Amino acid sequence: MPAEQQLAGVSDLFVVAAVLLYLAAMIGFALELAFGRSKTDSAAVPARQPVGAGFGSSGASAASDGPVASEPVVEPPAWAGKAGWAAMALGWLGWAANLAAIVTRGLAVDRWPWGNMYEFVVAICFAAVTAFLGTQLRQNVRFLGAFVMVTAALGLGFAVKVLYTAAGPVVPALNSYWVAIHVTAAILASGLFIVAGVAGILYLIRGDGMSRLPSRADLERAAHRAIVFAFPVWTFAVIAGALWADKAWGRYWGWDPKEVWAFITWVAYAAYLHARVTAGWRGRAATIVQLLAFGCLLFNLVGVNMFISGLHSYADVSG
Repeated sequence: MPAEQQLAGVSDLFVVAAVLLYLAAMIGFALELAFGRSKTDSAAVPARQPVGAGFGSSGASAASDGPVASEPVVEPPAWAGKAGWAAMALGWLGWAANLAAIVTRGLAVDRWPWGNMYEFVVAICFAAVTAFLGTQLRQNVRFLGAFVMVTAALGLGFAVKVLYTAAGPVVPALNSYWVAIHVTAAILASGLFIVAGVAGILYLIRGDGMSRLPSRADLERAAHRAIVFAFPVWTFAVIAGALWADKAWGRYWGWDPKEVWAFITWVAYAAYLHARVTAGWRGRAATIVQLLAFGCLLFNLVGVNMFISGLHSYADVSG
């Protein structure tokens, strides 16, 4: 078997390893979320509460001098915190396996390894996990861990089962340095948008209950920060795509479905940011706008390539 095919096989094994590690990390994060200390747990519960006057003839309650029963504080099991730390370690191992899958695939095909939908989705899953782990280094967002990990695992599983394309050459239009510029920027932005989308979905799920999840304010803040960072990267990706189109097809804009939906996605996220800044939108309304933009992103990334014919159809499933 040629060395290139051997490397491609190694890449496939790394993808499987990443799926298993992401699922294991998801279980660890879920255990911590379910059995660890809740965001709403108080550090201490007072042993007595003040009692108002006026219950007896003397104007004071008969029980005013005694302690008032309170709910006992139940400490979370020690293993719950350890499960969270183990999940972080497994998440990093999955990240490394995901990265190894991308690198070995690139070496096998001797090009940038996102020339078809399979490679593109594998890279986006890597970017989403990178965004989560990188954010965790600066602030505690472990509450997103279970949901980001299961999203990455499902994305890789979808890539393997539905989008898989054997390692090989790509059409001439993709043999360009613009792949390293335009597509890389789109992948990075998409990973951050996915983290924001997960936070937005959790915001709606939480409602007034689901106390194990962080507060709505924390979820909204996490989503907004991810979008603020991702939006200029996506803007650059759209501009770079136009420049690449001019070089490849002799025009900056041609109403190709991929171009149209990339712009629609840009407009949707711009509307979200504009509404927050100028109209002061917060909470549920802003989250709904954000999730509509996220839906546009997902359709642009997958739906356009799978269901609509256009100049970007070369990135469709070929195997």
